[in-house]
Amino acid sequence: MTRSLPAPGLQGILSGATPPGLYRLPPAEPPQEVMDLAAEADWRAARLRLDGVHDKAAFLRRCAADLGFPDWFGHNWDALADCLTDLSWWREAGKSRGYLLLAEQWEAFSKAAPADARTAEAVLADAVDFWAEGESPLTVLLG
Repeated sequence: MTRSLPAPGLQGILSGATPPGLYRLPPAEPPQEVMDLAAEADWRAARLRLDGVHDKAAFLRRCAADLGFPDWFGHNWDALADCLTDLSWWREAGKSRGYLLLAEQWEAFSKAAPADARTAEAVLADAVDFWAEGESPLTVLLG
């Protein structure tokens, strides 16, 4: 499901040369640099920090907090899917060229809660597919 980020890396996604997708971020890519490059390319970007997240409940709480989900977020997988396919809560005035979600410490979360990580990854992949053909695609980087 998740692929390695192909050459030319993040620049390829931001320029449109690489299709939107669910990719593994190379460890050498500093998260703040990813955010800065996305902003320079007129992409909306958000960091999901998964340090200390060991189960579904903690993952969903962290999504709500780090991503600024709306009050109607129901803290379950369906509600996560709803938020990721209705990005009205994330949009600002004007259009973005795309949306970039960086999920940091993914490996640690995946080791602590493998079944929950697989479900979360499937929800993220579905959201990427949902936005793939739109004017502002969604790309998720698992770091």
